Amino acid sequence: MTQSQRLKYSILISLVVLGIMFGLSYLQNTGVISEKLFQYIAIGVAVVVVVVNGMMRRKVKP
Repeated sequence: MTQSQRLKYSILISLVVLGIMFGLSYLQNTGVISEKLFQYIAIGVAVVVVVVNGMMRRKVKP
């Protein structure tokens, strides 16, 4: 993986996370999910992003 590929994937991941957070916020505002569940899902998403970012960082060839 090159640096430019990692940048593209990082931008894609950030857009996906933004979409997930907007979706979760909408679901919470409509009463589908509770605030506690929102927090758990948001923490889970953050952990997954950190792990994926770490894996991508290791695959970048200098």
